[in-house]
Amino acid sequence: AALGYSGYPQLQKALQELIRHRLTASQRFEMTSDMDHAQVLNKVLKTDIQNIRTTLDELDLATFDAVIESILQARNLYVLGLRASAPLAEFFGHYLNFIFPNVHTVTSGVSDVFEQIARISDEDVLIGISFPRYTSHTVKAMKFARSRGATLIAITDGPLSPLHAEANLCLMAKSDMASFGDSLVAPLSIVDALIVAISRRKQRELERVFTRLENIWDEYEVYDKGRI
Repeated sequence: AALGYSGYPQLQKALQELIRHRLTASQRFEMTSDMDHAQVLNKVLKTDIQNIRTTLDELDLATFDAVIESILQARNLYVLGLRASAPLAEFFGHYLNFIFPNVHTVTSGVSDVFEQIARISDEDVLIGISFPRYTSHTVKAMKFARSRGATLIAITDGPLSPLHAEANLCLMAKSDMASFGDSLVAPLSIVDALIVAISRRKQRELERVFTRLENIWDEYEVYDKGRI
């Protein structure tokens, strides 16, 4: 009660979450080392289904709407994701580039992370994506962006995440894993929902953009037309 929990089950759940976040890759692997081969497909898919279901039940719609408004108002958008979260950042950045002219996808690469966000300002938005085990560079980059006055949006797994403490707005998605690999199905669903919601707000502009792009794609045969 002194810690703010309504009962022991809530305290137990919080402690379990804390311990899970601290597990090393080898410890996570050991958790499933005795899983029967026949159970693997069923176990992984059911875990992902439960992650999506829990994310949907716990998602704050007001926060989701506020994130959309912040993104729409930003002068520049920075999408930051390192290591296992890099594919999510790349995916999000890829589709945001169809909607906005000034999108910067920040992942590990030739340029240092801090060099890539050096020009961030109070007119910009940084979207930080990270899940256990959280990358320290993501947290440090968000601290840097906060010092420059940028609006910070976190896509992470819960209030115990270090990104939660740094962000102005936080969208939480479950990432419980079946082994040492991260389960990113629920976070990807959040990203998909953001893309759809933002594109609906920018519908007229996108219609013109895609009309131009379809002509370019056809001219340069970007996509395989297959058999007709």
